[in-house]
Amino acid sequence: MKNQFLDTSLFDRAVMFATMAHAGTERRCKGYPYIIHPLEAAAIVATMTADQDILAAAVLHDTIEDTTATAEDLEREFGKRIAALVVAETDDKCAPDGTPLGWHERKQRDIDHLAAAPQDVKMVALGDKLSNMRAIARDYAVKGDELWSMFHAKDKATHAWRYRALRDALSSLQGTAAFSEFDHLVRQVFG
Repeated sequence: MKNQFLDTSLFDRAVMFATMAHAGTERRCKGYPYIIHPLEAAAIVATMTADQDILAAAVLHDTIEDTTATAEDLEREFGKRIAALVVAETDDKCAPDGTPLGWHERKQRDIDHLAAAPQDVKMVALGDKLSNMRAIARDYAVKGDELWSMFHAKDKATHAWRYRALRDALSSLQGTAAFSEFDHLVRQVFG
């Protein structure tokens, strides 16, 4: 049997970029390096596709939102498609006119955008959201309703609304193991 090698050079560069961009940061209240989350998101996306651009975008998905990296940096380093995928997953806290938006308005805008998004954007989003939902489910099992106090939105019903709406927006990915797990965890935590 012949060894077959997958060209992961693009993904490897994305991992290094994301690792450097998130260096020294901690996942909120977790006590471990932030980069664990983007790596988990990429691992989830890898269950849906081997497309190196989508995998790279998954590991880079929080760089614009949470680091000093810009869309221009990503386009220069990784090209237009990857930069566009990351921008599509970035939580912009302002309306197009620059007016700051509240949490609920931002999340509704993101849900609406995601519902109409192409499959590659949805895969990156599902990687991120399933990673988040796994953490929520683990923490909820230990802390119960005390968990919600660590979030900006402190009401469980608000999180239930958001994650159920995200599940609906991502429903075109039904039939994937990632979507099935996401659906299961949303039901487990929120009923």
